[in-house]
Amino acid sequence: MSLIDMVRTEARLAPVSGIEAVANYGRDRAGLIPLWSGEGDMPTPDFISSAAARGLANGETFYTWQAGIPELRQAISRYHKRHFGMDFSEDEFLVTIGGMQAITMALEATAGAGDEALYLAPAWPNFAGAAGVAGVKPVPVLLDMTDNGWSCDVEKIAAAITPRTKVIFVNSPSNPTGWTADRETLQAILDLARKHDLWIVADEIYALFYYGGGRAASFMDIMDPEDKILFVNTFSKNWAMTGWRVGWLKTHPTLSRMFENLIQYSSSGVAQFLQRGAIAALDEGDSFIASQVERAQKARDIVCKVLGDTGKVRFSVPPGAFYLFFSVDGMKDAERAAFDIVDKAAVGVAPGTAFCAGGEGFLRLCFHRRLDQVEEAAHRLAKWINTQ
Repeated sequence: MSLIDMVRTEARLAPVSGIEAVANYGRDRAGLIPLWSGEGDMPTPDFISSAAARGLANGETFYTWQAGIPELRQAISRYHKRHFGMDFSEDEFLVTIGGMQAITMALEATAGAGDEALYLAPAWPNFAGAAGVAGVKPVPVLLDMTDNGWSCDVEKIAAAITPRTKVIFVNSPSNPTGWTADRETLQAILDLARKHDLWIVADEIYALFYYGGGRAASFMDIMDPEDKILFVNTFSKNWAMTGWRVGWLKTHPTLSRMFENLIQYSSSGVAQFLQRGAIAALDEGDSFIASQVERAQKARDIVCKVLGDTGKVRFSVPPGAFYLFFSVDGMKDAERAAFDIVDKAAVGVAPGTAFCAGGEGFLRLCFHRRLDQVEEAAHRLAKWINTQ
């Protein structure tokens, strides 16, 4: 028996990322345009980096508040006031190692071994992966794709609930589909959660990457203070900070001490000088976000036009996030196609099989890049598609 056979089954069976497999294959290809990862191409703006550098220069390298420094939690509160019109106390926010730690803590608090967690699929795979490692069974509920776009049939969620169900994970706007829940759908999901006494983990990190004007609908618009909803978020997307690994969790203030304890026994907190950069992002970054959303919408329209003109691609124009999830006529194996596109088109895309149930037969590309690169990548893809 080898060492790998002696570790926990859940750890041993943690899936390899289908995105990483293609990225590792094509990462060093000269001239390749990488659209496989969920991030833009811009480095973190100077006003954010400089604030972090000042904190580092000032010696902010010691242990700090586990929940996050008060100044950052206050800045998160101000951000919600501006964008959501909500008055939240700083005690309702905890700073985390990216959005991923917020998700794992939300799972730790709401479900355990033998429990079930529902999530809408196709989906960013990390929630299901984290649930599986924790011994929680991830249960996909498939979104529907029609000529009018992706939609959520709440009756499917209701049908998937069992006595073991503890939590529903809702990512809207969605990675990878761009599906964005309207207020009525969120209300129906919340009513269902209330009826069955379930938690909701709301991943609304793309709420400002919404192309319908303003921001996307949020559970914050309809919830009562005592509803069992945990919000996970990250600085990665809005402020070009993917490598910083800073995020936050919003909870009821009566749960803050418990989540601080979970931080203590996992990471013990986020570096204070990084938090200085996060404060600058929140307080000074609204115009930066607006410019990024404007660019992403133009990029979306370019790639949809070029691929749509082939007559061989099926997709729904995404109303939110910054991904196009599309299928190609005659494509039987999305994973093989992704590797073939690296070789023949010098474009990096992710296979739909990397995005859980319902992703078979699709490819995902991230269009949050310079417009000239997006246009070039779209034409390369169109050429590849027309040879199929």
